[in-house]
Amino acid sequence: MQQRNRSPHGWWLATYLARFELRGAAPRNLRSRCLVWENTILVRAKTRETAYRRALRLAQSNTPRHWRRYGPPPGRLGRWVLEGLSDLVPIYEPLRHGAEILWAEHRHTTLGRTRRRVKGRHELDVFNDA
Repeated sequence: MQQRNRSPHGWWLATYLARFELRGAAPRNLRSRCLVWENTILVRAKTRETAYRRALRLAQSNTPRHWRRYGPPPGRLGRWVLEGLSDLVPIYEPLRHGAEILWAEHRHTTLGRTRRRVKGRHELDVFNDA
């Protein structure tokens, strides 16, 4: 059977979730609140299975499991905990300037809602240096 989700150029976008916990303050239940980073990385692989394994391996290596001190001295012991992958998407075009790497379809969206999603230059996160 031919796979619908494949990357003709061997590139994938993988997104993983890592949460932060302080020593002695591990989440007690699924309603516990925590700081979570959602990281998106590029993965080179011929198949989606290889892409999945490589993405998971990269996420694990990017999320050190050891405790270290965070905050002003003396700091509290904390660590990042990898929760896992949240997305794996093939890139359909060769990587080059202007290549489309992600797309989304929004059906039955009003013009007003579409225009509210558009941000001015200084509203974009990339320009927020605070």
